[in-house]
Amino acid sequence: MAGTIWEFFGYRADDNSIKAREAAQNEQCPIIKETCEKTFNDGVISGVCTLKPITSGPVICCPIRLYADDYKILREVSIKAFGEDLELIPGPEAVSSAKTDGKTCIAVFGKRWGGELRLPQKSGSGGYFVDWVLAKLDNEGELQEFVAVEVQTIDTTGNYRNGYSELKNEGRNTVKTTAGLNWENVSKRILPQLIYKGQVLQREEMCKKGLFFVCPHPVFERIANRLGGQDGLIRYALQPASITFLSYNFDMTKVALEGALTPLKQTLSHSTTVYKVQEAFNNVTLPEENVYRDAILKALGKG
Repeated sequence: MAGTIWEFFGYRADDNSIKAREAAQNEQCPIIKETCEKTFNDGVISGVCTLKPITSGPVICCPIRLYADDYKILREVSIKAFGEDLELIPGPEAVSSAKTDGKTCIAVFGKRWGGELRLPQKSGSGGYFVDWVLAKLDNEGELQEFVAVEVQTIDTTGNYRNGYSELKNEGRNTVKTTAGLNWENVSKRILPQLIYKGQVLQREEMCKKGLFFVCPHPVFERIANRLGGQDGLIRYALQPASITFLSYNFDMTKVALEGALTPLKQTLSHSTTVYKVQEAFNNVTLPEENVYRDAILKALGKG
């Protein structure tokens, strides 16, 4: 595998503006206005938001990149789930805000808002965090309903340290790296967690619209392929057992000026159920019979 760094500390790798250079020099993420959280194994901050494989378009590999435009994805989830554009308030402040303003609002629990909420495992130890919980409160601060939101990108393989070094220096050059994308995690990690969380949430009496899964569009395409194609994930109305896929990609129709982030756009909204996802995940397509025998014979020179 091989690829290049396409976005570096929030800005395109070919952006030579003062803002882009300062972000890299100060190791700042322009999306959350804090120090970048992505690091190499030795703790050095890498600043890589997006990789571009040699044979395809750029793929976002940092979840924070999806929080551009002041967490626009959370507003879009809220509108789809609750049918109106309500104010998003950090969880611990939401009850007071609803009572003071006399308005319905959304209490947000997630990193930098109100803290992540853990889903316990059946054994009572460990468990999974849900990235976001959006809870609708009435004008007296009483809980009406809630939805959970999972935000995933894709992990990388190989190494892009040489690409980092070239972009960090004065010349700000983009070079080929050995970095690739770990698509195996779709089956090994992403889908199993998605199914587990969806099953837990569909038993919650106040989770009326289920789980929302936000990801880059290429990641959704891999998920759909692993599940036998998007057509097999029959559309259903929002319900407690829902899994709603929302995918995002770069809006290449809008030219990003130097010193500005490349805009994102929602490319897909598809609601199905956790049962359909699990059914498709378990429906493995097997290769032809005797493939191991044929491989052994070939290796022995008898094939």
